[in-house]
Amino acid sequence: MRTVYIETYGCQMNLADTELLLGHLGRSGFRRTNDPAVADVILVNTCAIREHAEERVVGRLGDLVRHKTRRPHVQLGVTGCMAQHLRDTVMTTLPFVDFIVGPDAYRRLPELLGDPTGDPFVDVRLDRTETYADIAPEREGGVRGWVTIMRGCDKFCTFCIVPYVRGRERSVPADAVIAQVRQLAADGYREVVYLGQTVNAYRDGDVDFAELLRRTDAIDGIERIRFTSPHPSDMTERVIEAMATCPKICPQLHLPVQSGSDRVLARMERGYSVATYLDLVDRLRGAVRGIALTTDVIVGFPGEEEADFVATCDLMRAVGYDAAFMFKYSARIGTKAGKWPETVPDEEKHARLQAVIALQEAQSAARNRTLIGSTVEVLVEGPARRRDGWMVGKTRHFKTAVFPSDGRRLGDLVQARVTDATAHTLVSAAL
Repeated sequence: MRTVYIETYGCQMNLADTELLLGHLGRSGFRRTNDPAVADVILVNTCAIREHAEERVVGRLGDLVRHKTRRPHVQLGVTGCMAQHLRDTVMTTLPFVDFIVGPDAYRRLPELLGDPTGDPFVDVRLDRTETYADIAPEREGGVRGWVTIMRGCDKFCTFCIVPYVRGRERSVPADAVIAQVRQLAADGYREVVYLGQTVNAYRDGDVDFAELLRRTDAIDGIERIRFTSPHPSDMTERVIEAMATCPKICPQLHLPVQSGSDRVLARMERGYSVATYLDLVDRLRGAVRGIALTTDVIVGFPGEEEADFVATCDLMRAVGYDAAFMFKYSARIGTKAGKWPETVPDEEKHARLQAVIALQEAQSAARNRTLIGSTVEVLVEGPARRRDGWMVGKTRHFKTAVFPSDGRRLGDLVQARVTDATAHTLVSAAL
């Protein structure tokens, strides 16, 4: 039995794809190993969303090649978004790479790996029908299971490479999704997270995203339901109503805004204005009591002026996000904005990024401190990293909480009283 080692870079979609790859290869006679030094096949499952991620992957491939030098039969390959995005560059600058397989070609991987002495190969064809609905992932265990319900994206935001490396939107059949969730429950998972580049655009015939959420809420054994990342333009009243009325759907939502300037949003081709976004926030908060909101913010987009940046800071203050992922703009080859001249110097991008980080850190700390003295439900994920004898888990609002273990185990739902808080952690005492 040949062994396979996989390293994963990027978002939850990439993590879910790694589980998919492991399940598919496992049924074809491959056994997983956590040690590249003994692997027959080494896969680097990649992300192409930001340039820094690609630089890390290239450096890591240069390190992993030593295993091929010592054991010439080893096959070293790149899978995922970067494989799709940089297929020509990888083969010319990294000649030791044996294969490149894009996100829609995983099904062929066992066949392509069949001859370890064969020539290098590339398969990055996009498939508008591939959903891998019939392939069961091999999961690592834990309390939270990722389920990809959509692949690809139709939005074509000017800064984003996703539609070009993952193809157009297509939804996994609802019956296949529900079967996966039932299996998660049978395997002891307590929480399911639905994944998609625009997850709330899901539709399988008459089953829209709201209906899928309602069907999931009825599955015994699953205690919590989350999803990421929705697009503001696809957040329908039906989805908001499902969030408000289905008890297992967590009162937490990642709602990417990217910018607080209408002028920049138009250049990004996001499909909404600041006013419509803020109206959506009001409707969500009116329907889902105490909902925690997180977001994505990009600073330094081509054409962004000081007034646009100030508008972004103003929006962040107006919404009062619980947390945010914040980035300085990085041009991606192949996108519409990638052809535009940079107008914000890198030093200014860095300064703006530091400013929004400081703003959000202060907001996160303030919002978390309001929870001191309250009781929160925590799903136990395991031992805390920095406190011996403590456990860590997530609240229903997806806040990290730590507390003394007192015999608590993985998967327990614990009622805990918050005694202290930082921008990132709730310090608690289990009740």
